[in-house]
Amino acid sequence: MSPDTREPGGAPGDGGAPGDAGAPENSGPQMEATASRRGRVYQAGRDQRIISVTMPRSIRNALLGLVVLALIAGGGWAVVKWVLPLSAPTYKTQLLIDTTASADPKDITDSVGKVVGNSGTRDALALRSFGGRCGVEDNTTRLVGFGTDNRQEIVEAAAGVSAGGAATLLRGIVQAVEDFSEDFALGADQRAKQVNRIIVVTRHGQDACDQDTAFVQQEIRDRVRAAGLKIQFRLIGYQVPEGQRDSLKRIASTGSAKTDPVFADTPPELDDALEWSTNIEPVLRNATKIVDTLNLAVKHIDIGVQAINDGRLDVAESNLARARKANTGTEFEDLEGRTNSPDGRDIHDRATELRDQQERVLTAADRLRAAAQSEAPLQPGHEAFKKAAQNYNIQVGAMNEALAGLRAKGPGARS
Repeated sequence: MSPDTREPGGAPGDGGAPGDAGAPENSGPQMEATASRRGRVYQAGRDQRIISVTMPRSIRNALLGLVVLALIAGGGWAVVKWVLPLSAPTYKTQLLIDTTASADPKDITDSVGKVVGNSGTRDALALRSFGGRCGVEDNTTRLVGFGTDNRQEIVEAAAGVSAGGAATLLRGIVQAVEDFSEDFALGADQRAKQVNRIIVVTRHGQDACDQDTAFVQQEIRDRVRAAGLKIQFRLIGYQVPEGQRDSLKRIASTGSAKTDPVFADTPPELDDALEWSTNIEPVLRNATKIVDTLNLAVKHIDIGVQAINDGRLDVAESNLARARKANTGTEFEDLEGRTNSPDGRDIHDRATELRDQQERVLTAADRLRAAAQSEAPLQPGHEAFKKAAQNYNIQVGAMNEALAGLRAKGPGARS
């Protein structure tokens, strides 16, 4: 029975051992040192061949210093190349909020305080506000820098903002983009493993200092290009006047992922929109990738089992080997950090059980192949595989329903 490979939502499937305690004599060059008035003489000797190098103390110390510096530099390079990427956040999210004088920012700051508690533990968050005088540098303020352990700091910073100034939306977005380019330790900019994004919550659809939307779009594109990053924009318009909504839509289209703004008119709608963009959307993204990857692996398993039936064990093994390589590590890493909310916990648990069941399907297929190779009866193996595949299909269906329920909370479903 072929496992169901439907996509989420129910659509049809698309060197030697360590050194010994002692080594034989003359097993390699032996270093000997003799004193001289000019410094220390190092001799590398083996048999009758001797090379002598006279090295004054000043030169010796200089060379030792160079060696130490080289080791430090090499270690730093290793940290930059290997260690920092391993510790990078899965998501990197800049929250940019409107604190202009034309409206009380309390609804926005209250909403920010609510949603950060549900954010992923591997999501590096930052908070910036915009609002001020045109043409001055301080018309946007970085309130909290990027971090994975700064949730309370963000809540407190949001609660402490005061309204003032004009809607310097463009300057806020430009500076938010530049925040992504700031270097971390050792000069390495720690980019997100999955997504860099800016979530803008604004009461305005136009920039008060420059209402030429085409210029604003181009300026944002230039800054994103200069940063060398793909950055998603998620714009939430809160009580934005009807006449400014089209310009906000055009600004939203400048990111690497083109999505329309979400418009909210009441505090509960604002809470839902911000929760969706900040927390639910990443859960959906990672769960969908997990299901797609596991379904493809099960498809290869199914091809492998059919090859076993046809007596082509080489084809079977090549397909089972491809199934073993299914990699959902980064997606699971992110889901594991998003269990603060009920939705996050539910999807994480379902994804974990689905992965475990896929492994059971693979184990059943491996045992069937081993039986065929040893010319043992295949019927018991077929029954075990069929049962495992049926259970997998049931769990895929349940996951699809759960993901469809999450999508129903999305902006498009509500409109």
